Amino acid sequence: MISAPKSVEIAIIGAGVIGLATALRLAGEGREVLVIDPNEPGSGASFGNAGTIAEYACMPVGNPGVLRALPKLLLDPDSPFSLRWAALFQLAPWLVRFVRQSLPAATRANALALAGLLAEALPAWGEMVQEAGLQDLMRRNGCLYVYRRDIDFAASEGGRALRAELGVHQQVLTADEVAALEPRLATFEAKGLYFPDSINVSDPRTVMARLAAAAAAKGAQFMRASVTGLAAGACGVRLSGPGLVIAAQKVVIAAGARSRPLAAQAGDRIPLDTERGYHLEFPTTAPLLNRPVCPVDLGFYMTPMDGRLRVAGTVELGGLNKPPNPRRLALLGRGVRQFFPDIGKPSSQWLGFRPSLPDSRPVIGPSTKSPDVIYAFGHGHLGLTLAPVTARWVASLIAGRSLPSAADFSAARFG
Repeated sequence: MISAPKSVEIAIIGAGVIGLATALRLAGEGREVLVIDPNEPGSGASFGNAGTIAEYACMPVGNPGVLRALPKLLLDPDSPFSLRWAALFQLAPWLVRFVRQSLPAATRANALALAGLLAEALPAWGEMVQEAGLQDLMRRNGCLYVYRRDIDFAASEGGRALRAELGVHQQVLTADEVAALEPRLATFEAKGLYFPDSINVSDPRTVMARLAAAAAAKGAQFMRASVTGLAAGACGVRLSGPGLVIAAQKVVIAAGARSRPLAAQAGDRIPLDTERGYHLEFPTTAPLLNRPVCPVDLGFYMTPMDGRLRVAGTVELGGLNKPPNPRRLALLGRGVRQFFPDIGKPSSQWLGFRPSLPDSRPVIGPSTKSPDVIYAFGHGHLGLTLAPVTARWVASLIAGRSLPSAADFSAARFG
């Protein structure tokens, strides 16, 4: 860590996986980079996620199936998609946009845009694995959705068809084929959906630490500080905060769920809100699963990691400031015991904050008011997956290189 410089070429606000991947990319291109975050690099949602590099996940959160079920989902406190009713007034504008983006035409447009971005994910991760020395942390066993009820599998038909149209590699499995892949799972009688190309990581915290170390080895510097003020001018961007004043030629806002007020100061009203995500971890002497498994009706992932099983997911809308909801943690505990009744007590629990946009597309591109401020946030459930792709895009923007489909992820789409 360093003391505040008076000026820097590129300041990145946020040391999550997006900020770290971007710092690694820019420093590797010879840029002077300063990463600013009040916390340890990679200690937020980038640490606590399900650890999946989900190149298949082009279906937006908002879609006709979710829209049809939304009243039931929101009224059931034990559903995979819930909200804190005390936050309803604050969330109302976001929910109105979410409903609109869940209509068929919008869902298709959002899926097409995401599929184009996700097509770059595995090649981009291949590069970053080599750069940061992550080879021993990558598991290439695919990912499995399990449908324990025929009604849930039937409801997935539209998503399966759209993924097939967009070229996603997926395989429908019988219950016996699921059991062959995951013999320790409790048996069920419906079906599975297997994504054989998916990758997962064995320890997200170690991945983040190595990304930070690799960026530092290429010259990136890190500072523990909070940026609360941003002012773009004719000669760059002035950042300020407690004990902090920095002049940067370019600024990348990669602060995840805390990016909205900074974007507002840059001149854009982005409808960013927060999905509160939870995980529990259970120590294991031997892996219970061979790959991430998502029981679709429960809305979470069970991911084997080094010495433990992480149970991560569900969506709770409700902002950044409230403490963990014990009911959501209990929901994860009950859910995993449907598959592993003797799993025992969790060794840790966690609450983190996903940056969520109503259309499920991240914002990647310049501020509409200043080309010196570049947005790289709003990745929702795809931050880990899209980190190296976003880093490529940001580096191209700074270098003046053209980008495909830039309008699909521009802040201008919120008009």
